[in-house]
Amino acid sequence: MSENTKKHHDKPLPEGWEPIPDVVDALKQAATNGNISCRMATKIAKDLNINPTEVGHTIDLLGINIIKCQLGLFGYKPEKKVVQPAKSISPELEAEITKASTDGRLPCKAAWDIASRLKISKMDVSSACEAMGIKIRPCQIGAF
Repeated sequence: MSENTKKHHDKPLPEGWEPIPDVVDALKQAATNGNISCRMATKIAKDLNINPTEVGHTIDLLGINIIKCQLGLFGYKPEKKVVQPAKSISPELEAEITKASTDGRLPCKAAWDIASRLKISKMDVSSACEAMGIKIRPCQIGAF
């Protein structure tokens, strides 16, 4: 594994889980050199109208690496993580993050929802979380 990819293949798949053939096909077509971007993985989930976790399980099964997290948390070169702490945070963004987080964690899906509601980038949300000491977990694809 390169230092710029995120593997999570050692996590067990749910008991009784079976891959959806359309997801397998889409991932095989979209992956390049054993990698797929977070953006492409979530696009596949949206296009097939399935939960991103389903795509994540199939990524694990196929041994594909997820790269270029849309929140900047992993999968970039030369640095693994590209998100930086925000220099300032709007009161509205801080309130949204505080409201949606629990025990110092904000789910990835909640970060995306906040970005959509406030019409800001996903990286703006993760940057604010970095400054606030909030960890973004869990990943909706299952990478972390």
